[in-house]
Amino acid sequence: MDYPNFSSQDLVVALDIGTTKVCAIAGRKNEHGRLEILGVGKVESEGVMRGVVSNIEKTVKAISEAIALAQRAAGTEFRVAHVGIAGQHIKSLQHRGLLTRDNIHTEIGQRDIDKLVNDMYKLVLPPGDKILHVLPQEYTVDDEQGIVDPIGMSGVRLEANFHIITGQITATQNIVKCVERAGLRVASLMLEPIASAAAVLSEEEKEAGVALVDIGGGTTDITIFKDGIIRHTAVIPFGGGVITKDIKEGCNVMQNQAEKLKVKFGSAMSEEVYDNRIITIPGLKGREHKEISEKNLAHIIQARMEEVLDYVVWEIRRSGYEGKLIGGLVLTGGGALMNHIEKLAEFHTGMTTRIGTPVEHLAHGYHEQLQSPVFSTVIGLLMKGIQDVEEGRVRYQEPVYQQSAAAQAVEEMEAAEMGAENSNQGGGLFNKIFQKTKEWFQTEPDAEF
Repeated sequence: MDYPNFSSQDLVVALDIGTTKVCAIAGRKNEHGRLEILGVGKVESEGVMRGVVSNIEKTVKAISEAIALAQRAAGTEFRVAHVGIAGQHIKSLQHRGLLTRDNIHTEIGQRDIDKLVNDMYKLVLPPGDKILHVLPQEYTVDDEQGIVDPIGMSGVRLEANFHIITGQITATQNIVKCVERAGLRVASLMLEPIASAAAVLSEEEKEAGVALVDIGGGTTDITIFKDGIIRHTAVIPFGGGVITKDIKEGCNVMQNQAEKLKVKFGSAMSEEVYDNRIITIPGLKGREHKEISEKNLAHIIQARMEEVLDYVVWEIRRSGYEGKLIGGLVLTGGGALMNHIEKLAEFHTGMTTRIGTPVEHLAHGYHEQLQSPVFSTVIGLLMKGIQDVEEGRVRYQEPVYQQSAAAQAVEEMEAAEMGAENSNQGGGLFNKIFQKTKEWFQTEPDAEF
């Protein structure tokens, strides 16, 4: 099938399938290179646990609802989506590739780099895993090290360090299956922390060294940049949902009450709670009300948040960039909405911290709700989707319009009739029935209708 030439004015759709929410967003680049958001759909997610699909039907329902909301706002139907993937099954590894070139006189071109990258996809992985991303880091041409872009250079030995991200085949297939059952084709799958980084980090921060911590409902994703290159990625298998569970058990309340307590009254630092208000929660049918102090609530939240930050510090140490990240920490995701969380992060890790919001690349006039760190991942996916299409990595097929049931039935009958004639099987009555049915389907509708 032929592909039309892509224009940056065409609509691109991104889909973030999270533990607590499913978010669909449609947008395009305007003439100034800024993102215009034309439609947003956000609904609660029930079929995902720790970033992995656990219930196909519930996930398909949530995706369909989110897509319907975004389609209504954008005023058009979507056929293709750029989808995020995350979860505790995500792993990363470092590998070094080598390419020996035949001709010393020709320059190193994109084909040489593509060959190096494609060789990485042949790595032997544990059973059930597949490579999601191969991210080149520094190149070495002959004995010249630390080259960021070797295109145009001459040399025989081209080597490169690669950061390779893998995930489970079944988890990937389940996400694709859910999206397709909701009526969309998956254009690309992207690791969500990489998408979040694109939305909230500046080039200066990536160059100086920064750790992006995306605190979601089921997982906390970490991405470490240094010298403008992704150096380390990791997924911590718990997030805001565990805090809600702690409140539920610590305060002896219902799950939905625990979530409301966390969102409305929660603080990540108990020292910042000065007027120790008492929060009254209605009891179960006929039972007395419960009273919870705001300071106790903050103690429960702080204990779990410190545990998450301990994991973050451990991952930074494991990456080898401890003490080298001038940009410090950037917190994003729904968990970054917690009161005083950036102050706790600074005290606990000793690193400068800010909250990352995904508005830097948006055109003027965006909706106020998009200022929330909750939308970092989906806006990053949209940016990466637009970039993939512009650079030709993803090509949209011409829209294929579904035939009506009647037209499909006619085609099937014609094929069956031709097959019957060619094989000289079946009597005249069989052909007559086909012919009559075909004529019935092909009759013109009455004018009054």
